[in-house]
Amino acid sequence: MPDPPAAPFAGYEADARPEWIDYNGHLNDASYAIVLSAANEALLAALGLSEDYQAGTGCGLFTVESHIRYLAECRRGDRLSAQSLLVSADAKRLRVNTTLTKADGTQVATGEHLYLHVDNAVGRVIAMPHDRWTAVEAMLAAHASFERPSYLGRGIGS
Repeated sequence: MPDPPAAPFAGYEADARPEWIDYNGHLNDASYAIVLSAANEALLAALGLSEDYQAGTGCGLFTVESHIRYLAECRRGDRLSAQSLLVSADAKRLRVNTTLTKADGTQVATGEHLYLHVDNAVGRVIAMPHDRWTAVEAMLAAHASFERPSYLGRGIGS
């Protein structure tokens, strides 16, 4: 049996692109959402629940709620990496917390996302197949011992 991970999932890195930068010279608010979405897509791909899964099954994960905290400025060319924590899950939903960090260790944003597993053919939430749930369950167990940030589940101004 493989050793449990020493940290949350880290499968995304990118440089801040020119098109993400606003007239103030830093990442604009919508661009943080783009980066967090791409980081979470890397996590979903690792679980076998990304684009290929949707193409093969007609099912996919839909974002139904998100909350972004903007913590520090990010400028063009800054190297960003993401760590994603699978906070909770069941066969129909995933709750993910992702932290974006610059190369110098500065946390620039966090995003908490709730995904539902949807069958596009019937237009409703269904349980994911056993093989996909097994992968989610394994990651959930591996992430169970990681500390949960105090801000999880809070709204604006909390």
